[in-house]
Amino acid sequence: MTSVEEPVPPGGRVRDAARTRAEILDVATQEFARAGYDGARVDEIAARTRTTKRMIYYYFGGKEQLFTAVLERAYGAIRDAERHLDVEHLDPVAAIRRLAELAFDHHERHPDFVRLVSIENIHGAAHIAASEKLGRIGSPALDVIRRILAAGRESGLFRADVDAVDVHAMISSFCFFRVANRHTYGALFGRDLMDPAQREHYRTMLGDMVIACLTAKRTAG
Repeated sequence: MTSVEEPVPPGGRVRDAARTRAEILDVATQEFARAGYDGARVDEIAARTRTTKRMIYYYFGGKEQLFTAVLERAYGAIRDAERHLDVEHLDPVAAIRRLAELAFDHHERHPDFVRLVSIENIHGAAHIAASEKLGRIGSPALDVIRRILAAGRESGLFRADVDAVDVHAMISSFCFFRVANRHTYGALFGRDLMDPAQREHYRTMLGDMVIACLTAKRTAG
């Protein structure tokens, strides 16, 4: 078997290598989201790109590493959006609503991300656990939520017994459910959670739900 030469500088070959990697990741994202980790085939990914199976192995090392790279890029996209969210000029209620809207919009625009996360959960988050990059990526949203909660408590608007991870889970749960369960929910209840006509209703409902939780009086128990 002949070896695959590494793209080397200068000029176009470096750009070609970056473009090839990006194209492979684009197609791999679609294929893993469509067929799952077990059902996806590197041969199929290669056939849909301007490269070869051997080149995919060169860039990524194998199917497992390719799936990990797909997850890293998918999580990186939402973390980057969180990192650039500017809510410092907003009051706590408006700020937490804006954060919820960001998550809502991102999940809606990236249904493949939802499917990939579902697939990774089926596999016990094994790829995430093994990824040094994902282990470091964290969630910038948690830092933002902590600052918003602190400001809300200081102003007397928010209760003191809800932490940032709980708020993050509440927001993520609604956004994830709306995309992941669209078809089963529609079959059972006759309502399309992704109906464009209802988009603003659900987007507003998410913010209302989070704010209601943060401003509710603590129930004794």
